[in-house]
Amino acid sequence: MNSANHIWRFATIGGVKRVNLDSGADLLALDTLDQKLWTALSCPVNGLEIDPRTLQLIDTNKDQKIRVPEILAAVKWVLQLLKNPDDLLAGSSILYLDAINTDTKEGKEIYASAKTILNNLGKGNQNFIAIEDTLDTVQIFAGTSFNGDGIITIDSTANHSLKRLIEEICTNIGFRQDRGGKNGIDRTLLETFFDTCTNYYAWQIEAEEKSTEILPFGQDTPTAYAAYLAVRAKIDDYFLRCSLAAFDPNTTDILNQLNARVASIAHEDLTDKVDEIRNYPLAKIEAGKALNLRVGINPIWQHEMKQFSQIIFGSNQETLTETAWNALKITFTGYEQWRNKETGNEVASLGMERIKEILHSNYKADLAQLIIEDEAICQEAESIMLVNKLAQYNRDLFTLLRNFVSFNDFYMPGKKAIFQSGTLYIDQRSCDLCLQVNDLERHNNLVSHSGMFLIYCTCVCRSTAKEIIIVAALTNGDIDNLIVGRNALFYDRSGQDWDATVIKIIDNPISIRQAFWTPYRKISQFVRTQINHFAAAQDNKAQLQAASTIHKTTEKIDEQAPANTGKHEVSADKNSSNPTPFDIGKFVGIFAAISLALGALGGALTSIVGGFMSLIWWKMPLALLGVVLLISGPSMLMAYLKLRKRNLAPLLDANGWAINARATVNIRFGNLLTQIASIPLDAELNLNDPFSKQRVPLWKLAIVFGVAIALITYLLIKYWFRFY
Repeated sequence: MNSANHIWRFATIGGVKRVNLDSGADLLALDTLDQKLWTALSCPVNGLEIDPRTLQLIDTNKDQKIRVPEILAAVKWVLQLLKNPDDLLAGSSILYLDAINTDTKEGKEIYASAKTILNNLGKGNQNFIAIEDTLDTVQIFAGTSFNGDGIITIDSTANHSLKRLIEEICTNIGFRQDRGGKNGIDRTLLETFFDTCTNYYAWQIEAEEKSTEILPFGQDTPTAYAAYLAVRAKIDDYFLRCSLAAFDPNTTDILNQLNARVASIAHEDLTDKVDEIRNYPLAKIEAGKALNLRVGINPIWQHEMKQFSQIIFGSNQETLTETAWNALKITFTGYEQWRNKETGNEVASLGMERIKEILHSNYKADLAQLIIEDEAICQEAESIMLVNKLAQYNRDLFTLLRNFVSFNDFYMPGKKAIFQSGTLYIDQRSCDLCLQVNDLERHNNLVSHSGMFLIYCTCVCRSTAKEIIIVAALTNGDIDNLIVGRNALFYDRSGQDWDATVIKIIDNPISIRQAFWTPYRKISQFVRTQINHFAAAQDNKAQLQAASTIHKTTEKIDEQAPANTGKHEVSADKNSSNPTPFDIGKFVGIFAAISLALGALGGALTSIVGGFMSLIWWKMPLALLGVVLLISGPSMLMAYLKLRKRNLAPLLDANGWAINARATVNIRFGNLLTQIASIPLDAELNLNDPFSKQRVPLWKLAIVFGVAIALITYLLIKYWFRFY
């Protein structure tokens, strides 16, 4: 087929002309479709309701993005391996071997590899292979000595010496896990092990060749050096203090530092002061004094000094001069320099005899040959892995195309797009347009352009305690009970339930009906707010007045209390009060202002009622309708304009997509995305609510109705017949 002459079919979906992918011929010609007609240009690898392994295979440059060239390459590759391109449209998780195109070299290799997999799994009589079969690499390669990954295990050889060496390398250097799930070694580990053994062996041989210089105490040199190292700093400190005392005898007491420091802790438990006593001088400081190895040693250092003395000098020597000490330090110089060059400690546990045996054998060449043999079947093993790739594409690629080239799954009733992460249940409705939020900051910058009423929720999985953030679009119903902090329930695509909590709301119109009542809700809310403010102000005023009255009364009682003379006489002046005279002028002004306000209000109402009653009867409903439209009309018009422009693209862009066309959510489609609770048609309904408000008695209703009729009759007589 000449794809350049392919005739494309388009349909209007979501207000945009989108291409239809209905046949294998469409897929074969996909590379000729102008990219300006694609709905998306890129999408993220993570956070979509499609097998992430498939997306990782398509993402050849591993940048966690899938772009148009990668889509085209995947389509081209899979269609070359299928006899019938229409098979890709089925999206089956089962790949029939007869469907593989064996006319190509790669097709033959994949077909043979699929047979090998089935044979290794004990399913050689099957003519199809499932994705689960291709993923079980442990079983696929479990019975093979080589699997083409360049890693050899103890099962790669029958030679017990080589088996032992492989285990030693894994234990001392490390291991790699092969495709069969076994621990083994590769070429790098092999080289590292033998280099380490060579370096360690050479280091040990140097000590043997220069034993007089490096091992002054023979095989006991490491023990002697450890004992020497434990006290070296303290003995150096002792002789330096003695030299300073010789330099200036007046500093001897200061250098000892004992009297004042011991006095400061003498009243305490000295067992708690071990660290402080350890910092005292090793022995008493005197000019030119040799160190007594047995007597007068700081008690905290007695054990270390005893070990040092016995190992280095034996039991005969009692003192150590500074000259002898410096000579001893020179004795250990060669050993210290040799230790500083220590290398290959990772294999030290093998011992020199075993290392010598390994280095003087042909083991390295034998293991290298095994690795070469394993790598020789790399192509065959890679073909086995390509079977998995073909099976993954056979199931998922067309689903990705329906959600990438066009948004058919999103706009098709009964289906969900790969970016729809689940359903949110809140306030007696279910919201199907839920997206997992990958970057909340990008959402903050872009969601205002969507024009949709959005709810952001944190969701915590009950079973795994995993936490995610979702955004749900409300496209039907009202918003009276939706506030930040409300709890809800979220179900992901696998049916797992999550506890959801509203953390943010983006307010936009939901429906024309909701917009009709919006002005009245705002007026009602304003009135309630003002009434609450007025009531609160009056309550505070009353409390302040009561407190002031009590305070003044208390002061007046204190002033009228009798003097402390034993007499109860109270002067007439103190018993009398001087009330503030009533200012009639002030209250006359207030009453006049109130009367004027009430008069104006009454006049306005009278004019309105009079004008309304002067209309012909059939004009009265039109006048009422005009008033309603005057109040609700602007809100409904603005809501209609916004609802026509609701666009999903900004939300997807915020999640890492590159959307190339509008993804409109109009009113009719929005009603499908958000379902409102409704009672089943065949349900039985009991209207007797025991907690409902009690009904008003009929005689009271009759009185109210009579008064209303009388009032209407009076108004008709007074206004209607005056004009006619």
